[in-house]
Amino acid sequence: MAFWSNAQSEAKRNYRFKVTINQFDGYQGDGGTTSVWWAKTATLPSYDVSEVEHNHMDNKYYFPGRVTWSEVELTMVDPITPNAVERTNAMLVNSGYQIPATHTAAKTFVTKAKSAAAGVISFKIQILNGEGIKIEEWDLKNPFIKAAKFGDLAYDNDDLREITLTLRYDWATHTGTSAQFTKTT
Repeated sequence: MAFWSNAQSEAKRNYRFKVTINQFDGYQGDGGTTSVWWAKTATLPSYDVSEVEHNHMDNKYYFPGRVTWSEVELTMVDPITPNAVERTNAMLVNSGYQIPATHTAAKTFVTKAKSAAAGVISFKIQILNGEGIKIEEWDLKNPFIKAAKFGDLAYDNDDLREITLTLRYDWATHTGTSAQFTKTT
């Protein structure tokens, strides 16, 4: 039976979602929160499976190869309080980057170990139903910020200022109400 003919069934809506980043809890600015209420858009995790081609006589055969997870992009409004720019920059510093004081300052590097230990520790996207109850969750594993864009300024623009984060991760787990998709080792 199709969902539109069943009064008890409901379709998922694009605007019913919540993003949580637990690194924002450790921010020592204005208290911090795990729920990023200023999130505006988020792409869900996706993946591609490569293929390996094998030629045998007159035929071609294909075999599945490696799974590659695509980047996730998050667009957030930049509120004054909490200051999303400061929190984003704090994640970069916590990941191992040190802003040089002079041109001869010691070089520091962002590493996966530092990023996992103090950077973006947990990044989750939750899909909610009409009552605000979580019905689906994507959890990015070993995420780090690949790119941060702090928007454009213009005198002729009344829009809210935005921050766009591009996140890279190793894999994602999906938990829903009826099935679970997770990495197996």
